[in-house]
Amino acid sequence: MTAAHRRHNPLTDEWVLVSPGRAKRPWLGHTESIEVADPVPYDPRCYLCPTNERMSGDTNPAFESTYVFTNDFAALRPDVEPTDSEDGLLRSETQQGTCRVVCYSPRHDLRLSLMTPTEIESVIDMWSDQTAELGEQYQWVQVFENNGEAMGASNPHPHGQIWAGTALPTLPEREDITQRRYARDNDSSLLLDYLDQEHGGERVVVDGEEWVALVPYWATWPFETLVVPKTPIRRITEVDGTVRASLAAVLNELLIRYDNLFEHPFPYSMGWHGAPIGDDDHDHWQLHAHFYPPLLRSATVRKFMVGYELLAEAQRDLTPEEAATRLRELSSTHYSQPDAR
Repeated sequence: MTAAHRRHNPLTDEWVLVSPGRAKRPWLGHTESIEVADPVPYDPRCYLCPTNERMSGDTNPAFESTYVFTNDFAALRPDVEPTDSEDGLLRSETQQGTCRVVCYSPRHDLRLSLMTPTEIESVIDMWSDQTAELGEQYQWVQVFENNGEAMGASNPHPHGQIWAGTALPTLPEREDITQRRYARDNDSSLLLDYLDQEHGGERVVVDGEEWVALVPYWATWPFETLVVPKTPIRRITEVDGTVRASLAAVLNELLIRYDNLFEHPFPYSMGWHGAPIGDDDHDHWQLHAHFYPPLLRSATVRKFMVGYELLAEAQRDLTPEEAATRLRELSSTHYSQPDAR
């Protein structure tokens, strides 16, 4: 479709305005820096490298694989006293929780897109183990990563975060409502039905043995992707064996294609959404990961969510089909490798 049109997002029950061809408009605005420091396996100034001292005064151990610690500047803390209040339209509630930093590797230069599938499996194991542990105390465990300065990463050492809290946040709550409603009305899974509809289609980027990475029909960000298992899985804690190996392979290929798009380390925010933890029935849930990269035309020009996007509804400048085609046609060998050409 070449005319401007709106697409519905069934996961959030929201709409996005699609304006094909708008990305070709002249650009004299802000550009991102493409300077990248020479990669080194160890940086003595890095707060996340093994054996280095952090701002808190604690010293990292000489870790050899993934390493997890409580964030020295946590946004959520477990020892908050309940102070809920309500005064007319003014409401507040206490949020107890914790925040952890997860170093993917001891190597300062080994981001996910440069890891082997086997090394990525270790990261998946860590996501699962941490979710299981924190889920014993908290209703929601949010695994996420801000990769690159353009997405606010405060440290270049490859790492992600895990925030856990007693409340169900706004976006997961919305996805819980839409998936529950769809399951009630159709006696099936919203995302599994969506995968059936997309099977072999033009929006699929990586079609693995057990997982699919695709640009969703309702994508907001230019090269946004959704990673979904092909079989019913509610939480990351249920991912093991061949399913885990397939996920590692799909993530490996997707992230290489991201970097290859502009032959530059590709910034993104990603996060896992799985069923909330508790005694309620959550069979309507399907585990999935969202990848939200900001780049639009090149390594220096990004998409800004401003103006109409902030005041009316989300808008995108190229179709999801074009974005998926561009990603799918890229090599699955990282551009930095000698045999990439």
